[in-house]
Amino acid sequence: NRLHATDVTSSGFRLTWPRLLSQDTGYYSLEYAPRAEPGSKRTQQLSGAHTSLVLSDLAPETTYEVALIPESNVHYFPPQTTRVTTLAEEISPVQVLISDSGPHSFQVSWAPVLDSVASYQLLYGPLPGNSVKVLEVDGRHNSTLLEHLAPNTTYLVTVTAIYRSGKEKSLSAKACTQEGERGE
Repeated sequence: NRLHATDVTSSGFRLTWPRLLSQDTGYYSLEYAPRAEPGSKRTQQLSGAHTSLVLSDLAPETTYEVALIPESNVHYFPPQTTRVTTLAEEISPVQVLISDSGPHSFQVSWAPVLDSVASYQLLYGPLPGNSVKVLEVDGRHNSTLLEHLAPNTTYLVTVTAIYRSGKEKSLSAKACTQEGERGE
């Protein structure tokens, strides 16, 4: 019968605790910080009427140390503590953008870039057709230049995020190369 977390997601969780105070007998100080960075502690004050709170905007795959300190003007209550680990973020690439298109190349960029991605795999090939090339890109990068393409051709580009957990999520976009210069 103490502080605990429910509804855990990659960016937050709900805290619930027993009713220790009332509106009139005090307030709660809630302190929470990633276990790895205790210095980045955040504090919130809540009225004594609260028995739950949703914390959001947290980092994914992170263990948080949470302390609820009842500040009572009647009794002493020891702080209630719990440790909560947010879930891994399994988001597919949300956008794939094509830019700087020339006769033989174009730039592919994608967002968001996530810490939980080990690498990105780009599959690209002309439409229609089944000659597909594969390019691996480090998970820290969010764009790459595709070169040695044919002019005036539509390509299908698929960006696959390969997560450290082994999961994969993909998103595709179409891109056209420019017409080549005459006499190439």
